[in-house]
Amino acid sequence: MFNFPISFAFSRNIGIDLGTSTTLIYVKGQGVILEEPSIVAYQKNDNRVLKVGKEAKSMIGRTPRGVYTIRPLQYGVIANFEVTAEMLRYFIKKIFSRYQFIKPSITICVPSGVSEVEKRAVSEVAYECGSRRVFLIEEPIAAAIGAGLPTFEPMGNLILDIGGGTSEVAVISLGGIVVSEITKVAGDYLNQQIVKYLKEQRGLFIGDLTAEDLKIALSKRGRQFDDDGEEDVFEARGRDRLTGLPVKIELTKDELKEALYSSVETIANIVKMVLEKTPPELISDIINKGLIMTGGGALLADLDKFIQEQIQIPVFVSKDPQYCVVKGTGEALENFDRYNRVLMKTYRGK
Repeated sequence: MFNFPISFAFSRNIGIDLGTSTTLIYVKGQGVILEEPSIVAYQKNDNRVLKVGKEAKSMIGRTPRGVYTIRPLQYGVIANFEVTAEMLRYFIKKIFSRYQFIKPSITICVPSGVSEVEKRAVSEVAYECGSRRVFLIEEPIAAAIGAGLPTFEPMGNLILDIGGGTSEVAVISLGGIVVSEITKVAGDYLNQQIVKYLKEQRGLFIGDLTAEDLKIALSKRGRQFDDDGEEDVFEARGRDRLTGLPVKIELTKDELKEALYSSVETIANIVKMVLEKTPPELISDIINKGLIMTGGGALLADLDKFIQEQIQIPVFVSKDPQYCVVKGTGEALENFDRYNRVLMKTYRGK
């Protein structure tokens, strides 16, 4: 999907969706050219980084003693500064393999409402990777831009972005966030709920990667939560809780839905909380335009229909929702003069 290296002509500005589960990089003039898991494998005794991204993800649950896989970002913010810097440096080096002398301008997405300390941590990572200028953009605004919403118009735009670490709902008008709510119930949490359900209800121990595969399989099966007459069956392999032996079982679509029900209900509830705080004039706009869903979690089977039933307004999933945030960042890069007021300039050491 992606070609390396990029040409010199388009190598001065890059946008990064530094996500809890996935990192995406947009290069001005080229589009999205990198999509890698935000995972690092390292040797504990000397803290040596062994693998990054896809190769590190393939090692989860399979490492020998002394080797660990970690996600250096938790809930959308940096949890391990050094490892995040190593990971980002690896990704940037990968796309600039022939032009390592170039110091790009970097724009990075951050959740709305993050503290000044967290903003500083993100920007310092970018400067550590050789950036000459660093800008930050709030994720709901980037998602709205990437979804094609009229973010600068005097009208309400309701957006729900479901990432790996957080789900965020925001009402955007005139280029700013009017009201927002955020929850840790997102992609990674959904995986954990599947793990928990199978352990408690079916006596099966599975890993996070298996849970993620089940979640993705559920999303791909026509995205139907309704009873469509078909009995979709999913296979799960793990360790039996009683015997400790390897076993495989079959799960129905309804079982997976049951495992995720309380989580999707939580997401629907934060949408309600935002609507309750939204000014009446903007509510009028939202009733007409509905809710736009972005982020990889928006692909979860029939989540849009469930939320629509809960809030009683139309709900739409944007095109390629998993790329909306990074594409919005790219749009801001491509049209800097138009979007500069939503970009937060950062300064090293401040």
